[in-house]
Amino acid sequence: MTILNRVHLNGLRAVETVVRVGSLAAAAAELNVSVSAVSQQIKRTENQLGQALFERTSGGLVPTEFGVVFTARLSAGFRELAQAVALAGEATECTLVVSVAPAFASKWLLPRLSRHFARHPNVLLRIDASGRLADLDHSDIDIAIRMGDGAWPGVNAELLLAQEVFPVCAPAIAAKLNSIEDLARTCAITDERAMISWDSWFKAAGVDPVTFQKGARFTDPMLCLESAIAGHGVMLAWQLLTADALADGRLVAPFGVRAESGLGYWMVTSATKSESRKVRDFKAWVREEIEATMAQIRALDSAA
Repeated sequence: MTILNRVHLNGLRAVETVVRVGSLAAAAAELNVSVSAVSQQIKRTENQLGQALFERTSGGLVPTEFGVVFTARLSAGFRELAQAVALAGEATECTLVVSVAPAFASKWLLPRLSRHFARHPNVLLRIDASGRLADLDHSDIDIAIRMGDGAWPGVNAELLLAQEVFPVCAPAIAAKLNSIEDLARTCAITDERAMISWDSWFKAAGVDPVTFQKGARFTDPMLCLESAIAGHGVMLAWQLLTADALADGRLVAPFGVRAESGLGYWMVTSATKSESRKVRDFKAWVREEIEATMAQIRALDSAA
């Protein structure tokens, strides 16, 4: 057993505080304990060390020669401990934890993160890419970006982008689609967990629903997207999932008709916590990036 295992930290803190502030009463006030408790901790520490740290005089405690040297080292040690704890606090302050769905993270957020790094180099982003609903009050998550109707209890939800749905496909398939009725000769790529349906799009287009050929089915929108890019059929998609693939020509939106889904992307924060600067900065940056993406989409529509 080392000597550190025999000496209690509270006793060492009491010794250092008494020497630094000059009296038992002042030390007790700083440590928020009674004077007798401080006196007992000092006596216990002396017994554990086998050395007298103070002389008991009518004027109070006076450090012994050994006590002066000993507490100087203690003070230096406690300063190092305080700096170590401060480092942990700084790391927490400079880390922004963002909860997003994997598809949003992979297909839209990730390609743009370098611009956030450049603008806020002192903020470390940690992305919690999960489909689960984040608990913002009982976790380290600072902000979530969720898809839905925004009606979540106990949170502050700000609409980021109303979601519109529309068909997308590879250019080779789009070349064969002269009318919406031609969709009957194509395969539908289906996301089995999607909250959107083709009926709303056909209604927006003003036509009766078309029966597709049977196509691939997935439980992940990212796989649906990759299947569409690979030319396996037509997918019902939305703006942010397909923005980059439409911009670089891997996908085409063949009919120029978009339908409101009643859903949207929302920025969600705790209703019980005040927003930090890093959260406000992240929100502002995301809104700028969304506007840039939508401007790109509008340019594509104009060129079509």
